[in-house]
Amino acid sequence: MRAVIAEDLALLRDGLVRLLRDNDIEVAEAVDNAVDLVRAVAEHAPDVAIVDVRLPPDFRDEGIRAALELRAAHPDLGVLIVSQYVEPTYAAELMADAARGGLGYLLKDRIGDVEQFVDAVRRVADGGTAIDPDVVGQLLGSRKRAEPLDVLTPREREVLGLMAEGRTNANIAAEIVVSVGAVEKHVASIFGKLRLPQADDGGHRRVLAVLAWLQGDGC
Repeated sequence: MRAVIAEDLALLRDGLVRLLRDNDIEVAEAVDNAVDLVRAVAEHAPDVAIVDVRLPPDFRDEGIRAALELRAAHPDLGVLIVSQYVEPTYAAELMADAARGGLGYLLKDRIGDVEQFVDAVRRVADGGTAIDPDVVGQLLGSRKRAEPLDVLTPREREVLGLMAEGRTNANIAAEIVVSVGAVEKHVASIFGKLRLPQADDGGHRRVLAVLAWLQGDGC
């Protein structure tokens, strides 16, 4: 597996390089700006790009803009966004382009948990999702059209949040201590109430559909 990193802080950038290489992930290049990120992806054809939201020169949304550009130009590229803070606007903008998977959005605090972070990198590179629970919470909480969500029971909202993190039905069952069958019923009920299409248990597409709907693209 090959990665490209875009992070302006030299210490964090170097730390990410060492962390990934120590876990058998090749780092083709590590850059500090969006222009070099786009070039590096074109040059090295990595499996995944790890991108900070804010990059030089303006430290606003350069990383997100570059990520959207890369996803359009390189359909098979996984993109893992890392951010210092939960930024719902940027997260929502990226999720709107996320229908094909291969997407992650994590807070930088999660990097300290090496095992989970490396797992997220691999999952995104393989076409899955890795959405930070805090980002999920902000997306759920920031939705202005809240009435449709009000039809969900507290348990269904809990399951919805876990789905958005990229959890399988088996993972969710273990987390909330119920049977897989019970989770399947909750998932079916959620899709029915939100008028979202069913998807297979292992699919990232159901997660991205839920996130897109939560941002106002659904019925």
